Amino acid sequence: MFDQLKKMAELKKIQDSFKKELITIEKNGVRVVMNGNFEVQEINLNESLSKEVQEKILIQCLNEAKDNIQKTLAKNLMSSGFSF
Repeated sequence: MFDQLKKMAELKKIQDSFKKELITIEKNGVRVVMNGNFEVQEINLNESLSKEVQEKILIQCLNEAKDNIQKTLAKNLMSSGFSF
């Protein structure tokens, strides 16, 4: 049981440190910045693009940022000895 508590504390430590990480994705002048809690910190649009194009690129950027955070978190957890 003590080992589980120790792992939970380590997991919390990793999670807390990861909150500060920022992932930035930019495509065609549309930029999204997301933190390790999957909270969008910043969105910049490219006004020279049509609304429809901006919307498509924004969705791509958001999804890519989310995927990058998930992959990075999984990598950090695995390198710390956690398994899924």
